[in-house]
Amino acid sequence: MMIEYENLFLLNQQFMEGYKESFSDSLDKGWFVLGDKVSTFETEFAAYCGGKYCAGLASGLDALVLALKYFDFPEGSEVIVPSNTYIATILAIYNNGLVPVLVEPDIHTYNIDPLKIEAAVTSKTKAVMVVHLYGKSCDMAAVMQIADLNGLRVIEDCAQAHGASFRGKKTGTFGDFGAFSFYPTKNLGALGDGGALIASEPGMIAKIKAMRNYGCHEKYYNNYIGVNSRLDEIQAGFLSLKLEFLDQINAHKQKLAKLYQEGLKDDFIKPVIHPDYEDVYHIYTVRHRERDRLRDYLLKNNIKTEIHYPVPPHHQQALKTRLKGAYPISEAIHQTTLSLPVSYCHTPMQIARVIDVMNAF
Repeated sequence: MMIEYENLFLLNQQFMEGYKESFSDSLDKGWFVLGDKVSTFETEFAAYCGGKYCAGLASGLDALVLALKYFDFPEGSEVIVPSNTYIATILAIYNNGLVPVLVEPDIHTYNIDPLKIEAAVTSKTKAVMVVHLYGKSCDMAAVMQIADLNGLRVIEDCAQAHGASFRGKKTGTFGDFGAFSFYPTKNLGALGDGGALIASEPGMIAKIKAMRNYGCHEKYYNNYIGVNSRLDEIQAGFLSLKLEFLDQINAHKQKLAKLYQEGLKDDFIKPVIHPDYEDVYHIYTVRHRERDRLRDYLLKNNIKTEIHYPVPPHHQQALKTRLKGAYPISEAIHQTTLSLPVSYCHTPMQIARVIDVMNAF
């Protein structure tokens, strides 16, 4: 039997009755945009993240775009960003008329290397946009120290890190904004697109809430050049239901990741484990010099995998004329990384099967 990389039907099966009740409640109320369910989820998610304030948005990309838009940096200002991130992080910078400055990651953690951030700072640098890739926090102590010394804003891309923490503090709560995606495959996934920003200051989130709604605090009275990016009321209901299980989902993925860590041979470069970091394994990735042959071998043995990500940003067709420079560490990661099944719907028995097949490669 095929071991799928992900199966959203199985993943959501235990929540189905709750989803139906929540959906029926929304239909009965007849309120579908910025209603009680969005407000409730915002309060709940802020509390989960550590008592911050939250604005629900239409997508994770919109969260990144609005976080930068909030500061109204001069056009052409520079934003430091990891060279191996998903393209959405970089699109948010371009969509604000800003310039991404790519910095290489640490080859061991795959997150931005703090030692390389300061060397990239110029007189035009206004912000650092860190990415907690695969569900592992960046070294936020080092990042915040560098940002404070250079007067930089910090935006955390937490799209893959719901509930991850660094030294006991959750991602999204270190910088000015924490940006989240609720795409269906995330540890906290909706049944469609969705996103959110969290911040420590209520005034910041009040402005974001206006900006997401055409720039108005009060209907028909527009204070800012805004957008239409509102978390859907129905999706907010689904997310509130699932938020109650997020720690359980993360714990299950951590259990599966531990099986990989202990069972896979050292032929495979496995994630780095350190007590300062609580990883939530949105993605469990290994690296291998014969990644493509390994992936084919696993598929022939009825195991599906993914590659996050096959093409680094500076080689993307849309960006290759914009992003100059060489990024050998990023390229090494993109050429060798392979994501293994680690979903809430997978069983330890399935993971044991993956381990056995991989160790025989």
